[in-house]
Amino acid sequence: MNNIKIEDYGYIEFYKKQVEKLSLSEENLIPARVVEVHREQYKIITEFGENTAKLKGSLFYNNEKNNVYPAVGDFVLARKNLYGEDIIYKVLERKSKFSRFDSFYEKEQLVATNFDYVFIMTSLNYDFNIKRIERYLTIAWQSGGMPVIILTKLDLCNNCSDYINQIEKVAIGVPIIPVSSITGEGINEIESYIKPSVTIVFLGSSGVGKSSLVNAIAGEEIMKVNDIREDDSKGRHTTTHRQLIMLNNGTMIIDTPGMRELGMWQVSEGLNMSFEDVENFASRCKFRDCSHGSEPGCAVKAALKSGELSADRWENYIKLKKEAEYAERKEKINMRLKEKSHQKSIAKFHKKLHIKDFE
Repeated sequence: MNNIKIEDYGYIEFYKKQVEKLSLSEENLIPARVVEVHREQYKIITEFGENTAKLKGSLFYNNEKNNVYPAVGDFVLARKNLYGEDIIYKVLERKSKFSRFDSFYEKEQLVATNFDYVFIMTSLNYDFNIKRIERYLTIAWQSGGMPVIILTKLDLCNNCSDYINQIEKVAIGVPIIPVSSITGEGINEIESYIKPSVTIVFLGSSGVGKSSLVNAIAGEEIMKVNDIREDDSKGRHTTTHRQLIMLNNGTMIIDTPGMRELGMWQVSEGLNMSFEDVENFASRCKFRDCSHGSEPGCAVKAALKSGELSADRWENYIKLKKEAEYAERKEKINMRLKEKSHQKSIAKFHKKLHIKDFE
């Protein structure tokens, strides 16, 4: 697999201009795209083909608090190694990304980067959850990619229009495409997004049919498909790690392990766009700092009372906003701790130098 054009993998002027501005102390660095991540092991694509890669230790493991580590979809600068793993030196600025709040480590977890479209996938069965769709939409709008809602398993549904009506109330202007990977219905509507050098990230719960859809789009079986349990429509996810897949038609898919919940992470813009109707009501309140509680002239309370705004949508908005604020507080704490640790490391280094001066 040689003589690859990295431009086919989405390497556009946005990234080329960054490289032109860099004054690189190292020679022979070439652009690459990260296609798989396994902890600290990477798989990248360069003009020489696919190879495993590792980070340049002195640049990434140096106690710097602002180091940017590669994620699936990233464009990086790497040094080709003819006899082993390539070496990653730098991560280029991203045109889009989405993260989630890692509740275990209480920090940002980057999921995917540099995509054009976000396919929000939900199946037309027990998996359907309008609040989860609102969550995914918020993250999609924040990411910089364009959201498209894909309703899978159309062949098992007799009331698709009911589902679409529910979604249209919370996803104004967002394309909604019902599809069946079994019958092929709706696949032709997706084809307008399937173009060379375009990157699409798939979001959805386990068993929603992501692998089946990838196979249907590709026209061949390139991903393993697991059956779901018919009693609750759930299934085990077939993707165990994040990966970027290049289809024969030149489209790239970033598939992610099924995530039933995506914790909010820095989504102020996403909330504004996903809940534009709620924000509009709030902007009409008599007082700018209205808490939408007991204040007079509250437009939100009036909308809830009249039915213009549903209680479920308002409650979900508040829930997502609180999650985002919690993640922001945790991030500020983590940054302060990192700064304190960084300052201690610097002080220790200077102390050692001072001791040596007197030896």
